[in-house]
Amino acid sequence: MSRRQEQLINLLLREPGWITAGSLADLLGVTPRSVRSYIAQLNARVPLGATAADSQTTLIESGPAGYRADRAALATLRSDSGRASTRDRLHGLVHELLEAQNGVDLRRTAERLYVSMATVEADLVRVRELLADTGNTIQRSGSRALLVGEELAQRRLVSKLAHEEMEHGSFDGEGLRRAAGLGSLEAEAFGPFKRELATQLAEQGYYVNEFASADVVLHVAIAADRVSHGHPLEGTHLQPSAQQERLAGVVGKLTSEHFGVSLGQGDLQHLASLVLTRVVASDGSAGTEVPLDPEVERAVIRAVGHAAEEYLVDIAHADFIRRLSLHVQNLVHRAREQAFSRNPLTKSLKSTYPMIFQVAVSIASDVSEQLDVLMREDEIAYIAMHVGGRLERSRRADAALTATIVCPGYYELHDLLRSRLDESLGPGIEVTAVETRTDPDWAGMDTDLVLTTIEPPVPDERTVQLAPFITDADMQRIAAVASKRRRARRLTRLRGELERYFSPEAFIRPLKAKDEEDAIRQLSAPLLAQGIIDEDYVLGTIERERLSSTAFTESLAVPHALTMTARRTTLSIGIAEGSIRWGEGRIQVVALAAFSESERDAFQTIFEQLIEVLSERESLQRILRRGTDFGGFLDELVAVIDG
Repeated sequence: MSRRQEQLINLLLREPGWITAGSLADLLGVTPRSVRSYIAQLNARVPLGATAADSQTTLIESGPAGYRADRAALATLRSDSGRASTRDRLHGLVHELLEAQNGVDLRRTAERLYVSMATVEADLVRVRELLADTGNTIQRSGSRALLVGEELAQRRLVSKLAHEEMEHGSFDGEGLRRAAGLGSLEAEAFGPFKRELATQLAEQGYYVNEFASADVVLHVAIAADRVSHGHPLEGTHLQPSAQQERLAGVVGKLTSEHFGVSLGQGDLQHLASLVLTRVVASDGSAGTEVPLDPEVERAVIRAVGHAAEEYLVDIAHADFIRRLSLHVQNLVHRAREQAFSRNPLTKSLKSTYPMIFQVAVSIASDVSEQLDVLMREDEIAYIAMHVGGRLERSRRADAALTATIVCPGYYELHDLLRSRLDESLGPGIEVTAVETRTDPDWAGMDTDLVLTTIEPPVPDERTVQLAPFITDADMQRIAAVASKRRRARRLTRLRGELERYFSPEAFIRPLKAKDEEDAIRQLSAPLLAQGIIDEDYVLGTIERERLSSTAFTESLAVPHALTMTARRTTLSIGIAEGSIRWGEGRIQVVALAAFSESERDAFQTIFEQLIEVLSERESLQRILRRGTDFGGFLDELVAVIDG
């Protein structure tokens, strides 16, 4: 299976409904004709083990709305094809290098795989790319290649291979075992080990990070496999803490029970440290407290204070700073060991909560500079989860809708209705008025919602008519209308800002850029010419992009600097004909944002709401199709906001 076909399968599996050939072509950076060719080739394939009847099943269905995948069948095909992919051949070469103490004869490898020497040499080039940041190197002597690196570095490489498998498929026991080359272990042992580890840690008074615990299971499995092949870690002369000794005991016992391997002191110390810096947080009970480094705490206090002031967010609270400081302290330990954690929610956090992610980027940038530590995007996503949890408390009050209850009737029916609303919808809807008359002043009701048990003279989008005794179906209708009202309220604010922040001179279609920096410089040019920004802002935007991609969806990037030094807030829009490369993907629209200090309150409105509108595929395609010039673009954007 080709790389393009693998990318196409991944896109179709992520798409819940229909998607057009044009949209797929833009995301892949190919023509619609190529997409149709890939789909025809995929539909001609049959998953391993399929019956004759199965072979009649269409993997990718076509129709007037485009293409839609048979998700189960297509996932099976991807799994089957992956067993013989170029990636697996590459991983096989890495594992061969890991096991060969005297190096690998590449000519014999080529003969064994029935490929040319040129193919193996090309694979070796990709192996060198995989070795980046792992602490390993390749030494060549004629046709022989030798992997050179300490034991921890070699384990880091095995972990990297397994994480690549995570990105292409699910984090299951068999996929892990195959990708990491853990042939000595049983795939069925991974799940029970992970569950029992979480249970025992919770019993000892720790909160367990479920996402990171899978990563620790991987490292334990790698350690067990390496030890079984005669590659243990040497112990250190440092005296472990009481916490580390307890955790080492848990890990050692479970590894012996589930993987059948006894780990030495060096491995147990290392794995206990991994558990402490990845998986657990203290619940405050005796024996679980983790001392906080004052330098880390000072760095976090400064970073949080700066982000709170810069983005006008309510996060400067002592409890939040304490939890985030402990997380950053663990992050610093991981970074110094080059043992970074993966976060499976990174992409969804960026696309769904761009403002929260932006605040996390600001905090990460400040902390990185103060503590001289590398911050990767998955680590930034964990910071975003902390920020989101803090902001959620503040946003609940801001997002609350007001409601009027209209409920004429016998014996406090309105009280029963109000009680049911509070029970089912919580603080999201605040009842500010109750009408018990049969002829209320409908025109005078100025709340976001009107919940009524009698028919209004002129129903509107905020009115929900209910039964006297409210049902579950009524509650669902109230929730649906409330959701629409919240979205309408947010988008109304955006519409009022659009003409103020867009500029006809800062609209480029078609945008022809070879990479992110080229696009940023092209879109910055009209703002530089108008004196809205200076060269420092451009350089700051490029630097921000290097820290974490601003491609918040598969079609839209919003590059911007971390500082708000523009003379006034303005958006420069670039639209590509087709798509342009951006980071690891491709996008169609670039909205370069220049923000000013005096208009910080506009940041959240523009930044979050614009991304919301342009991230909806149908809305985006309508804007791209009809917005051929600045006027048309603005008209279609307003029309989409109006719904």
